[in-house]
Amino acid sequence: MKKYLLIFICTLTISFTAKAQDNFENILLADKADATKLMHGYFNPAMKGFIYGMNNGWYHTAKVHKVLGFDLTVGLSAAMVPTKDEVFTVSGLTSISPSTITSATLAGEGTGTTGLTVSKTITIGGQPQTITAPLSLPDGIAGDLPLKAVPAPVAQFNIGLPYKMEAMLRFFPETDFGDDGGKAKMLGLGIKKEITSWFGPLDKLPLHVSLLAAYTSMDVSYGFQNLNGAININNGEAAFSLKAYTVQAIASLNFPFINVYGGFGYSSGKATLDFNGTYSGEYSYTAGGQTITVNEPLSVPTGMEFDASGVKTTLGARLSLGFFKIFADYTLQEYNTLSAGIALSIR
Repeated sequence: MKKYLLIFICTLTISFTAKAQDNFENILLADKADATKLMHGYFNPAMKGFIYGMNNGWYHTAKVHKVLGFDLTVGLSAAMVPTKDEVFTVSGLTSISPSTITSATLAGEGTGTTGLTVSKTITIGGQPQTITAPLSLPDGIAGDLPLKAVPAPVAQFNIGLPYKMEAMLRFFPETDFGDDGGKAKMLGLGIKKEITSWFGPLDKLPLHVSLLAAYTSMDVSYGFQNLNGAININNGEAAFSLKAYTVQAIASLNFPFINVYGGFGYSSGKATLDFNGTYSGEYSYTAGGQTITVNEPLSVPTGMEFDASGVKTTLGARLSLGFFKIFADYTLQEYNTLSAGIALSIR
């Protein structure tokens, strides 16, 4: 947590490492309610972008495989954070001065707000005493992200089933990573049903039409190194959980060397973020003309929820080079998303 916060781990590799600056953990000096507001505002665009990204890249054609035909796809989706979400504003803060703050989000390009002061009242020697600590919020990291967008990698296996259906699987078994007890696991399931024959003469054309539904569940935990200083951390851990789903109607024009495809549907999801472990912070107060330092336990945010949902429209193209396919598409939604990848496809 001193320099790097590993936020998301996804299929087969670390998918999104976010540099959270040295002062990130200082947010925990505020009381729990204020720290929750600040962390939610800071992380919200990255969480939403990840949900939208994970709901993309499920298809690059509406045509289904023959029974036991398959493809293996590796790709990347990049959800672009709107300008309005590069900063966040929170108000009604009770332990921080000033009580209204505007600052950069994690996925923004701006700098974090500095010069803030945290104040708390505790009992010392039987008397109430106001203790204070300086607070600075972290910068955004958009410049460190590909295309200044939230990335979500994809590794997917599709296999043809009877009745013009196709099953889709994204799977990552629980795996340890890093030196601090980090773990990640993911399961994504989808089904595609071709309905071209429902439209009569269309089944004689290169046009294919399908319905698609997909669901993703992912859990990530990342341990922080024990830290002593303005913030003391013992057995600290960030726990991230995501559940996302999408339903779409898709169509494609399939020619020998190139396909054009598109879809219209709905995307939704929810993510939660918890901080576990024992935390304490360093504050000071003045008594008898002397500055005295005290160390106080901190109550950290838990159960922060992040939601994203809305309609989506996708348009893309795929180039066929024998068994290998290269594709790219663009999705219009709340966080417009670019997806691209390659596939090994055996019909």
